[in-house]
Amino acid sequence: MAAKDLYEKDFYKILGVPKSATSSEIKKKYRSLARELHPDKNRGDKKLEEQFKAVSEANDILSDGKKRAEYDEARSRFERGGFRAPQAGGGQGAGDFSDVFGGGSPQDIFANLFGGTRGPRRGQDLQTESTITFKESIFGTTLDLRISTDGGQAQTITARVPAGVKDGAKIRLKGKGAPGEGGPGDLFIHLHVKTHPIFGHKNENLTVTLPVTFVEAALGADIKVPTLSGEEVTVRLSPGTPNGRVLRIKGRGVQAASGAGDLLVTVEVQVPRRLDARAHKALDEFAAATNEEDVRAEFNSKAKA
Repeated sequence: MAAKDLYEKDFYKILGVPKSATSSEIKKKYRSLARELHPDKNRGDKKLEEQFKAVSEANDILSDGKKRAEYDEARSRFERGGFRAPQAGGGQGAGDFSDVFGGGSPQDIFANLFGGTRGPRRGQDLQTESTITFKESIFGTTLDLRISTDGGQAQTITARVPAGVKDGAKIRLKGKGAPGEGGPGDLFIHLHVKTHPIFGHKNENLTVTLPVTFVEAALGADIKVPTLSGEEVTVRLSPGTPNGRVLRIKGRGVQAASGAGDLLVTVEVQVPRRLDARAHKALDEFAAATNEEDVRAEFNSKAKA
């Protein structure tokens, strides 16, 4: 594609965002359009395939701070008529670019934006998205993706997702993009991770909230805790365990090359919502028997400070 075609494109209009859009707004808009226009969802629709390529190209420029700044300046020059093709002999009408990016023609400027100025141009980078389960994100998985190239041909790409990836992670596959004279471009895969009903992910550790009864917390108990691998591990609650205490189960977190993380178990004491007469009487007797000190004494003292 000629450089002139590139700087004549309004990437903001293609992506559907204002020129003042933030990086997060651009990212959000691109993800929405990519899901809607992805070739895997619209197989055989050439028009939508072309729109997907145009959206990907716009995102490649606008999501990169340096490329975006250069593009904005070049577009501004173009809209003011500052980019005119040089005439033979450098006569009247020839463009003067000495004050833009250290000199050079618009062809040079946009060649820098889209893959270098020297030698055969490599193929365009391609972008796609994939959604994986929470368990796959922790233990790793293999994806089989169907990618459409510029020629309308589709190919199946196998990609390995490493253990411990998070939602929004990007995987780069070198040489799996569109073909070009200087070699193929790269393929970037944006990952979306489904949430899990009970497990969470914090650095190399997994997290889970464990509901326990008031009696278990007060008297102590041995409780079985599920792990992401499907096994159960028994943890011991000490008598008088408070709500919010975090217990650590070693080696049950993310299995990374640097070592295994832990499973962090947060105790959540469940207070009974309904009490029959017998239970109510037992709690009254409990309160009278314990004769506990005022648990809010320190709290009230700090409030008056």
